[in-house]
Amino acid sequence: MKNVLIKTYGACLSFIIFLCTGISGSAQTDNSAAVIGRWDITIYDNGKEYPSWLMVQRSGTSTLIGEFVGTGGSARPVSRVNFSNNKLSFSIPPQWERGSNDLSVEAALNADTLAGKITMPDGKAMNFGAVRAPALAATATLSWQKPITLFNGKDLSGWHAMGSTNQWIVNNGVLQSPHSGANLVTDQTFKDFKLHIEFRYPEGSNSGVYLRGRYEVQIEASNGNEPFKNVFSAIYGFVEPTEIAAKQPGEWQAYDITLVGRMVTVVANGKTVICNREIPGITGGALNSREGEPGPILLQGDHGPIEYRNIVITPAK
Repeated sequence: MKNVLIKTYGACLSFIIFLCTGISGSAQTDNSAAVIGRWDITIYDNGKEYPSWLMVQRSGTSTLIGEFVGTGGSARPVSRVNFSNNKLSFSIPPQWERGSNDLSVEAALNADTLAGKITMPDGKAMNFGAVRAPALAATATLSWQKPITLFNGKDLSGWHAMGSTNQWIVNNGVLQSPHSGANLVTDQTFKDFKLHIEFRYPEGSNSGVYLRGRYEVQIEASNGNEPFKNVFSAIYGFVEPTEIAAKQPGEWQAYDITLVGRMVTVVANGKTVICNREIPGITGGALNSREGEPGPILLQGDHGPIEYRNIVITPAK
């Protein structure tokens, strides 16, 4: 009986040692925490650079999931991010891209950078690099400078078109894009600010105001819609408004927007529809992914007719 107990004890002890060793070994090889977080991506294509964005997070104890923003469109979910031996990969269905295949991403992690290849749904492959996105946390109580009138009501002084053809004109004190064409960007760049801007669009048209050239506040006819992440006054693809405060197409409307770090407040036609919410990353169509830098105000002019007036920015000191 004594020998049986000794043998049983020995077997149990060996199993415990094996189990602990296995757990320890697993913990040593599981470095998924190294890739968790937000990544600002730059895609390289024939000498041109295009911005993109990725967030990786843990679901439960062993699965990685994420969100991805391509060069256009909105943020979309990634149901599984594969990561092993410092190699990352995932695939997602196409959104606005051409082609019917999945969009796939493969990358290698080296310290705090990612480098790899993105293959589009049409089969085109491009290299990319990524760095960790900055926190953009506010560090002190802000004070404000004097307001700056960005549009003088006479001409395009202080602005430039992003394209070979400029369709923007000034008519009776109104900044007009009579048809789809180039986006319009301020010459100046800004970090934290308060922005007042008025706009008018016809039925069926669409535009947006890009804060720092990276975060789009959506403009479109959304009357009767639920407050999703891609409707009037939303931070496109990321932050939904609490209600739809849009007027009818053809009426003048206004946004009052405060951006401090990543935190944004949007007042639409006098109603606070987004109150100090975090913007996780760049939205589709951003100028670049360099979130730590100041950026311009960009007016979207490639989605139909749009008019703007009374554009005033108050920068933080």
